[in-house]
Amino acid sequence: MQNPNLPRQVRSALEAGPDALSLQELLVLLDDFVLESTSSPEPEVLLFHLEEDLQQIHHEVVDHSSLYQTEVFLAVLYHLEPILPATSVISWFDILLRPALREPKLLTSSVKHAKELIVGALQKTDEAYIEKVQEFRRRLMDLYLLDAFNEGSGDDVLEWARLDEEQRDKRSHWKRNLEDILLKFGTKRPEDLMTEVYIHFETPESRLQLLMLLNLYTTDSSFSDSSKIMAAHPLTTSLLRCLLLDTSSTVCTAGLTLLVKLLPLYAIHARAILKSILGKLLVVLARLMCWKERPPSSIREPTDEPLDTAFEQELDRERNRLIPIRPDLKWERLQVTFNATTSLPPSSRPFFTMLYYLYPSNVLQFLSSPAQYLIDNSTPSPYTVAWPEALAEDEIRRRSERLLREHVCHPLLVWRDAAAELSETEFWSKYTAFRITSEAGMLDVRNTALGLQFHDQPPQEETDVDEHLDDGLPAHLIRPIDLSNERATISLQDMVNMTIALKSNLDVEIGRPESQWPHNMFAVPSQLSSEALQQTDVDGIPLYVVQTISSLQRELLLLRNELNFELCVSRENVKHIGRLYQDRILSKSAEVERQGLVHTLSRSRFLLLTSVSVQYNKLRNYRAQVVTLEAELREHKQQASSAKNKYADWNNELQKKLKELRDEKKTWITEAASLRTAEKEARALFAAQGKLLAEATNEVFALQTQKKETQHKVDRLHDYERQIEQHISMQRLWDDDFAKFNERKEQMDLMRNQHHQMKMQLESHQQLQVEMENAARANRRRVQALEAQLAQAQSAHGGHRKNPLAQIEITTFSAEKNALLEANRQLKEDNNDLKDEVEELRAMVEYLKAQHSGHRGLVSEPRASPVQFASPLHSEL
Repeated sequence: MQNPNLPRQVRSALEAGPDALSLQELLVLLDDFVLESTSSPEPEVLLFHLEEDLQQIHHEVVDHSSLYQTEVFLAVLYHLEPILPATSVISWFDILLRPALREPKLLTSSVKHAKELIVGALQKTDEAYIEKVQEFRRRLMDLYLLDAFNEGSGDDVLEWARLDEEQRDKRSHWKRNLEDILLKFGTKRPEDLMTEVYIHFETPESRLQLLMLLNLYTTDSSFSDSSKIMAAHPLTTSLLRCLLLDTSSTVCTAGLTLLVKLLPLYAIHARAILKSILGKLLVVLARLMCWKERPPSSIREPTDEPLDTAFEQELDRERNRLIPIRPDLKWERLQVTFNATTSLPPSSRPFFTMLYYLYPSNVLQFLSSPAQYLIDNSTPSPYTVAWPEALAEDEIRRRSERLLREHVCHPLLVWRDAAAELSETEFWSKYTAFRITSEAGMLDVRNTALGLQFHDQPPQEETDVDEHLDDGLPAHLIRPIDLSNERATISLQDMVNMTIALKSNLDVEIGRPESQWPHNMFAVPSQLSSEALQQTDVDGIPLYVVQTISSLQRELLLLRNELNFELCVSRENVKHIGRLYQDRILSKSAEVERQGLVHTLSRSRFLLLTSVSVQYNKLRNYRAQVVTLEAELREHKQQASSAKNKYADWNNELQKKLKELRDEKKTWITEAASLRTAEKEARALFAAQGKLLAEATNEVFALQTQKKETQHKVDRLHDYERQIEQHISMQRLWDDDFAKFNERKEQMDLMRNQHHQMKMQLESHQQLQVEMENAARANRRRVQALEAQLAQAQSAHGGHRKNPLAQIEITTFSAEKNALLEANRQLKEDNNDLKDEVEELRAMVEYLKAQHSGHRGLVSEPRASPVQFASPLHSEL
């Protein structure tokens, strides 16, 4: 049963009334309600009523400008989160959670509560709400891509420049919170996050933001366990298609950084998948090596000569040769992200270093004959043309020469060829990801030279840095840039300090921050003419300003991408350094121990040779002492082992007791909460039962009084009821008899009809028989007459002459006579049969008359009250 005081206490706490509970006490009540709901047989009913009350309270009480009320309401929902369904959290998103995530002044704990509520709703996979949860996931991703600030959009940057400081804080806070929610959701359910990213990756305009999000996601140390899922996910295929088919250098740079971070993880957790996509990775390497720089297309300097449009288009097609994509891939190509700035090609050096470390023989074989390698390995082409036409093999070989010069020779090249690398176990199969990253980086000549340089230098205790700095400038400040003489003079040490400060992952304090862009950032280029300076875009902003903003925007994204990559590589290098340091300590300890043993052995030999004659007699004693000491040592070891085991058992026993006591304390707390709840319910139940008992006593007294007043009426009614029951029973008997009489009457009517029919049939047969007898009598008379005529004729002719006509007539007459006799016989037989049937019918009629003699049939009418119609029935009977 729901506590009716809980909504009232929440309302009072939000209104900060005089009788309001503190926030901690209110949260204790909410925890008790959660325990009660989990043990209730119908928790949905309790939660439904509470949600309705909270919705009403939020509508009536909560002021959206009050941070305190928002924090209280978020704490209430956070403590109800174990029993809240996903649909409930989704319903609170637009009302409460989304405004809270946009508010930068909200407490960190309240923001954490809002994030945990959303992440919890994203994780729930109840089949009844799975469609709504999936829709909510897609909506959050849409908000991150479309509503949050996008550094890759020129419109968003210009809009950002027009906002005040408060609006900027809100938008920054909103995007940071959305990123945290998506990253936490990806940590707990990586496959679902990858599916959402894969769905939105089909939109070209969203790929840059998604790649930046994936870079943050893969930078987290917990991503190592999820790398196997991502390797088998279609998102990896989309990433490779983006690097193969898109022409935006910024997007490809971000995707390449992500792929370089993923390759060591794939090598450890998804080795088979890495082998299957090796051909596509090498194609990506070839495309990056052949990437050409694209000049900006927004500003053109006017010239005296007319512009040849056809020549410019042909030159642009030759510079940026685009191969058509296969239609079955259904891939929409991203052309350009920043159109107003020079597009530098992505650097293929880190990617080549990683591939060269993992599969050196295959990389070299691909660079020597790219198309043939892909055909031999059955790598499908994403283009409408075959590999020999799609790849510029001479260009690939020429560009690969520089990369090969910048890397040292791989030691595995002398042991395995390309086929053995793919069929046999890899040499790095038992390595860790950070070891692969560090050792791959050492294949680069620059890193190798730097490592040898530090290896050859003697260790120094302190480094004097002040000698490189000016005396008048503090060490923690960076010199401002002077642009007055149209030349930028920057100290190399300032650049190093700036890089170290930005990559140190520390808070960098900016002196004299300005809310507007610096004027020297938009300095007018001296090589532009007056007509080029007058060119503006749709919003009236000069195009050279737009070009500068676009360039800065692209540099900011690339620097953030590089910073994330450097942090990831630094973390892997730190892990590798820790492992090497541990190995070095172990090797030093082993060397010291070995030197000590050698020294001890040499000294023992020397003493033995010099004092062999003196110590010979003591040798037996020493041996006995050694045996004794060894026995004591074994005994001490056994005692130490037993003491250690006893200590471990004692520690385990204490831990077990501590765990039992903690569990018992939790049980007591739970029981106390349940007992308090039961006590409250029992008191409320007793009060309600007391009220009900008093009301029932009054009702019983009133009913007893009424019973005494109406007792004589009740007795009379009982008599009436007995009489009515008797009459009803008699009526039922009469109804049964009437039904039987009606049934017999129907049978009698049926038999009368049959008798009448048979009687009429008999009469017709009798009439027919009479007619036939008359016809037979007439025929006999005719026969007699004919016989007399025949006799007379015979006597007249003397009996010797026969008339042929008379003979024929006699024959005919005989045949007719026989036919009539046969018909007469047949009619007699039919007549006899009819007479028998008539006799049987008469006997049956007589039997039925005898059976029903003295009875009379009645037609039953609808039953009425036996009291009203009793006398007519008796009179009829």
